[in-house]
Amino acid sequence: MIQNPAFPAYRGRFAPSPTGPLHFGSLVAAVGSYLEARSRNGEWLVRIENLDPSRELPGVSKEILNTLEILGMEWDGEVVYQNRRNEVYQAALSLLKGRNLIYPCVCSRKEIADSSIRGIDGPVYPGTCRYGLPGTERPQALRVRTDDRLIEIKDGLRGLIRQRLESDIGDFVLRRADGIFAYQLAVVVDDAEQGVTHVVRGEDLLNSTPRQVHLQQLLGYSTPAYMHLPVVVNTLGEKLSKQTLAPPVVTADPVSQLVMAMHFLGQKPPAELIESNIASFWKWAKKNWRSEMIP
Repeated sequence: MIQNPAFPAYRGRFAPSPTGPLHFGSLVAAVGSYLEARSRNGEWLVRIENLDPSRELPGVSKEILNTLEILGMEWDGEVVYQNRRNEVYQAALSLLKGRNLIYPCVCSRKEIADSSIRGIDGPVYPGTCRYGLPGTERPQALRVRTDDRLIEIKDGLRGLIRQRLESDIGDFVLRRADGIFAYQLAVVVDDAEQGVTHVVRGEDLLNSTPRQVHLQQLLGYSTPAYMHLPVVVNTLGEKLSKQTLAPPVVTADPVSQLVMAMHFLGQKPPAELIESNIASFWKWAKKNWRSEMIP
């Protein structure tokens, strides 16, 4: 896909999942992606990644957007909601199906775990259903074919990342057996359609990036530049999340939360900045942001 000339040279995005309120870990990702965009006079989009209705908590999408507004983080354009985009994802699937690049699969997670070797991101799918299904009425997922050519990504912080998908990951799911589209497909289609040029997000998503590059290549999309930020963990070394009971961002004192995020990202805000208002904080942050200082 040739970059649309109507899009700016830098277009970033923040894409939270509404499984719980914005916590400090997601605030760090938001601040990093926001400042990478704004310090380059780029655009910053917001997308709500709510593909799975069973994981979405009522009212949380609105709460996340309200928190971003309180924090003074202004986004460009309309907010995109993934649960309204099934037709777009289905069109991408149909394109891949027409080229014989996807196939149905009835394997359960337990069956895959029992018959697979361990890869860099869990069990490697052994290709059980790749050459046809036995007669069955079990619900079917859709997997995309992979190969063992080397996929290389130069990450803005992590340097050169290399994977061979067939041996490291295996053919991966694009639509689950319950009909819900997989994150890997949705994020690739959305980034391409929105003209995203730079993806700044948490390091926990680094291992999935080669899968997304594989899909970009199959669908004829350009590949954005990637930067994966350090992940915030709790005292047990667990990533902050709803599952690890991460507390929400304290919106009553937004500047102190933003200053903490800047310190985590290796920046050096002056002590007096914590006494300033939101406008003064962002004025300083945009002028003094240095991505090379991120640990």
